[in-house]
Amino acid sequence: MARAALRLAQNVPGEFFVDETCIDCDQCRKIAPAVFARWDGGEQSFVRAQPDDTAGRLRATMALVTCPTASIGTTTKIDVRPAVEALPEEIAPDVFFCGFAAESSFGASSWLVRRPAGNILVDSPRAAVPLLRRIEALGGVQTLFLTHRDDVADHAKLRARFGCERILHTADVTAGTRDVERQISGHDTIRLDDDALIIPVPGHTKGSAALLIRDQYLFTGDHLWWSGSRGCLHASRDVCWYSWPAQVRSLERLLDHGFTWILPGHGRPFHTPGPGAMRAEIERLLAALTA
Repeated sequence: MARAALRLAQNVPGEFFVDETCIDCDQCRKIAPAVFARWDGGEQSFVRAQPDDTAGRLRATMALVTCPTASIGTTTKIDVRPAVEALPEEIAPDVFFCGFAAESSFGASSWLVRRPAGNILVDSPRAAVPLLRRIEALGGVQTLFLTHRDDVADHAKLRARFGCERILHTADVTAGTRDVERQISGHDTIRLDDDALIIPVPGHTKGSAALLIRDQYLFTGDHLWWSGSRGCLHASRDVCWYSWPAQVRSLERLLDHGFTWILPGHGRPFHTPGPGAMRAEIERLLAALTA
């Protein structure tokens, strides 16, 4: 629970506040940008404007529910049920943002794809009971695709609840994931089924992998994302744990595929009207990285 005694001085007065335990995961700013912002000179969020209508309060409460460190609080007790019921949130046809981020994944996003062939969950959210019930109502989870070692969070609890097959590249298997059912290897693409393709993208970690669904949605983990502050696609050398040259080569590999959505673990999602526009954005990023 957020503590009023630790309330950041930057918060504007009112119901919602952020306390000093914030880890700057960016979830609240993505979910409710009209309410939350990042304060200059610090790596934390704060309440820049109190919500003044029902829709704004719902978004702020969804951010509160999602916050991995419970760093968002309210001065009075509020009903969070509407926010819980709004998650997972459909952001494209049959593609859902799960919310309920996990601190062990540094607040990474996880995504649920609803499919007749069996639902796929990309990376692990916090295994909160209300979220698991909502996912069950959407058809459960057949496959849990783990993009890399950092965003596995409550994967074992999800396996226990849904009986899903977990997939992780063998180069990223650790003591906590050694029992993952399917451990892929190598750098070649792997066809999961008719509309799902695994694309190994080593760089951020040695075993990083992206998942392409329906030749439209690319789930990238921490490999590639939209930077709101830069206003462009971005890949970060500062958070590259394995090999920056390998990560650049992996970005080049994405030019072999067509898609219109990038849905990352960290950073902002990005959508273009067509695959040509997405390709142009990736080419622009590569030009900047190799200049």
